[in-house]
Amino acid sequence: MMEFCGINPAVLVASLMVASVPILLAAIGELVVEKSGVLNLGVEGMMIMGAICGFITAVSTGSPLLGFLGGAAGGAVLSLMFAFLTQVLLANQVATGLALTLFGLGLSSLMGQGYNGIKPPLTEALNFGPLSDIPVLGRILFSHDWVVYASVAIIAAVWAVLKYTRTGLILRAVGENHDAAHALGYKVGLVRLLAILFGGALAGMGGAYLSLVRVPQWTDGITAGAGWIALAIVVFASWKPWRVLIGGYLFGGISVLQLNLQACGSRIPVEYLSMSPYLITILVLVIMSSGRGRAALNAPASLGQSFHASR
Repeated sequence: MMEFCGINPAVLVASLMVASVPILLAAIGELVVEKSGVLNLGVEGMMIMGAICGFITAVSTGSPLLGFLGGAAGGAVLSLMFAFLTQVLLANQVATGLALTLFGLGLSSLMGQGYNGIKPPLTEALNFGPLSDIPVLGRILFSHDWVVYASVAIIAAVWAVLKYTRTGLILRAVGENHDAAHALGYKVGLVRLLAILFGGALAGMGGAYLSLVRVPQWTDGITAGAGWIALAIVVFASWKPWRVLIGGYLFGGISVLQLNLQACGSRIPVEYLSMSPYLITILVLVIMSSGRGRAALNAPASLGQSFHASR
């Protein structure tokens, strides 16, 4: 296959699939949370807690699988704090989410002391036999670890549940009009609690992927804004699961491309390349938020509103 400036397109596409996994997991989890009418801006905090909890678990047990489970648990526990503050104490969701991110960044830094420079156990790629040797496609589709395939499967599952099941219908009803859902006998608080836990677990798992596979090591601030990009992708996707996949691969591609351009000696200053994913995140949010566009019309009607049964 032709190479451009030393960049092999097949390797580039395979790399962007790996780079997008943490963002995809966090974004699809946040999409479910927002579909239930809850706005959790603490994705970054849950991701970095998942990163350190997953790293500590994997290093302690020697098992990458247990590491991912530990990361999911770390993110879920932090999301449980958010759920208690916003659903029980009816705290402001935006302020609580921001506080959650700051808390997660600080706590992860404290927990990570002594783990710098340690290598986690290797998460190996799945063995597809002869399929891996197919030119181009083998490198792109059959050279990854199980989490890459799981991220796509989770997006497909969320899409199917939201579109075809009673569970998805109840979730969307709670997000669109929590008072009407409550009047019909649905437990709004429980639905939102489960959605928040699901989102927290996926954000934590995305963080664990960063520290166990993508980097793989522990450093303070390892998420480097991935949680904010995930939040932007939910808006970019107009709260539709398959668009999350497109958005995740788009932002993963931008991140990988800027690294490759740096490596091949691009004349564009390295600072501009490094900030390109975040500039495009801001641009997407500005475009999608302007006026009452399709994205604004597609947002869950009760998004960010507190619910109390006695009102």
